[in-house]
Amino acid sequence: MYSHVHVIKLSRDILLCCLRHPFKFWGQDNNKKENHLYIRFWGVRGTIPTPGKDTIEVGGNTPCVEVRTSDDQLIIIDAGTGILPLGRHLLQENPGRITGNILISHTHWDHIQGFPFFAPIWGRTNRFILMGRKRVGQRLEEIVSGQFMEPYLPFAYKSLPADLIVKEVNDNETIFIGDKTGVRFAAMNHPGGCLGFRIENENSVFAYCSDVGHEDDEFDRGVLQLAEGADLLVHDSHFSTIAERNMRRDWGHSTWLEAAQVAIEAHVKNLALFHFSPDMNDAAVGKIAKKARGIFPRTFIAREGLKINLPFSDELPE
Repeated sequence: MYSHVHVIKLSRDILLCCLRHPFKFWGQDNNKKENHLYIRFWGVRGTIPTPGKDTIEVGGNTPCVEVRTSDDQLIIIDAGTGILPLGRHLLQENPGRITGNILISHTHWDHIQGFPFFAPIWGRTNRFILMGRKRVGQRLEEIVSGQFMEPYLPFAYKSLPADLIVKEVNDNETIFIGDKTGVRFAAMNHPGGCLGFRIENENSVFAYCSDVGHEDDEFDRGVLQLAEGADLLVHDSHFSTIAERNMRRDWGHSTWLEAAQVAIEAHVKNLALFHFSPDMNDAAVGKIAKKARGIFPRTFIAREGLKINLPFSDELPE
C-alpha cells in the first residue's frame, strides 16, 4: 500500500469524521448563491472526448460535474477529461489547501481518464476522498492506480503528493459530507456495474444517473429510487433512437425518450440530458432536447460550463 494513500476499511468512525468535518473549502465561485446547492458541468460527453467545431456549443469533454453544498463542501462527480479544466479552476480560485470528495460512478475509461491530469492531486497540501465500488473483482484503488504506470503514463500513482483517501461504497449506502449533505448510492444496470448518486443538501435534491440501460418493460429501480422528487435529474441520453439502443443494448445506455419518461415516473422537477454519444454534434443534441421537451417540458441540455443553483427558479437554462 502506498504511504500517502489510505484505503479505509477498519474504522467507520474515522471516515465519518473525515466526511463530516473536512477542512474548509476556501474560495467561492461568484455564481454560487448563498444557501443553495451549486452545480457546474465540466464534461458532458460519453465514451471519448470529441473536441471540434461541431461540438463546441454542448462540449466535448467526458463526464465531470462540480457540486458545492450550502456549507461549501466540494463534491466532484466523475473524473473524465472535464476534470482537467476544473482542476485549473480550483487552483486559480484557491491558492491555499484544496480538499474535496470525488464520487466515481464506475471506472470505464471515460469516467476516470482525466484523473491523472487533475492538477490538485499534485499539490502536497491537498486532500481528496475518492468514493466508488469494486468492479470485476478489483478494488477501486487498484483500478485507479492502474492508469499510473508504464506503458500508459511515465509517472506512478505512488508519486502523487496529495493525500488521497479511497473509500469503497455499496449499493443503497448513504454517507454524510459536512453537516448538511447526504449522498446515497444505488447500483444501476450497466456492464460491470455503475453507481448513481442522490445528493440531498438542505432543501435541494440532485440525482446523477450517467450510465444506465433500462429494460423494455420497466425502468431501472435504482434510478427511480435516486430520482424520486429530485429538483434536478441528470440522466444518460447517449442514444438518439430506440432502434440505435437496441442495436447496442449491451452498452448499457439510454435514449432521451427514456430519460424524459423516467423524469415523469419519478416526479422529477427538472431534467438535464447528459452523456451524449460522440457521434452527436450540437445540432443532433438540440434535436433530441426539443423532442424530450415535448414529453417532459422542463428538460434542458447539460452543456459544458453551465452553472446552476438549486432549488431552481422558474426559468430553465438556455
